[in-house]
Amino acid sequence: MAHRFYAPAASQTGLLVRLPDTEGAHLHRVLRLKAGADVRVFDGQGHEFSGTVLTVDRTGVTIETLQPIVPVREPRVAITLAQAVLTGRKFDTVVRDAVMLGVSAVCPLVTAHTDVPDAALHGESARQRWERIAVASAKQSGRAVVPVIGSPISIDRHLSDAAGELNVLLVEPGADPSCSRLDALASRPPPRHATVALGPEGGWSEGELNDARTEGWTLVTLGARTLRADAVPVAAVSLLLYIWGEL
Repeated sequence: MAHRFYAPAASQTGLLVRLPDTEGAHLHRVLRLKAGADVRVFDGQGHEFSGTVLTVDRTGVTIETLQPIVPVREPRVAITLAQAVLTGRKFDTVVRDAVMLGVSAVCPLVTAHTDVPDAALHGESARQRWERIAVASAKQSGRAVVPVIGSPISIDRHLSDAAGELNVLLVEPGADPSCSRLDALASRPPPRHATVALGPEGGWSEGELNDARTEGWTLVTLGARTLRADAVPVAAVSLLLYIWGEL
């Protein structure tokens, strides 16, 4: 199979598009492809094409878009993953896996128990790294859509602003005895858009749980076991996609 590259300008056939610098460097320096090589390009908005490398030089890589390619189908349920920013580089893994599974957007959250320096949260370097990871994961998984990676926002703002047809807050076992299991959502018709919010290593504060209830969020748990914060997104998104017939 031809190598795939992210080319935001590749929106139709018959275009001469220049790869972003990082993509061009990967084509030239890592894969050692030359002019005339057959490749595939996608624009991150759902369009994908076969293409031919026209030029490879110090100024960059130019590709001609040829025939349209039917990309991997996107899930019918658009899932926004709202994940509290985790310590270290764990959020990198969350972004990689969430994009691979098919989420439509990732929203980093700042919560009462978020233990990450402000500079790491609000600097452009973190978001730019997450965006690069999203592109790489889309390339690897065959998606022609690169999900939106938002800027970190407070959980209070997110709870009140979320516009999902279904808004779900994952809680730890025992945090709320009235919570049902996530798989109980299988009894409901699949929504068109769902927002799934997950907390940090320290879990949600009592105030955040109360705010979620007040805002009409559905509080659920994955079951009796307490999972690592960076493992919950994969488990939760996978289960939702399964019960909605997307896996």
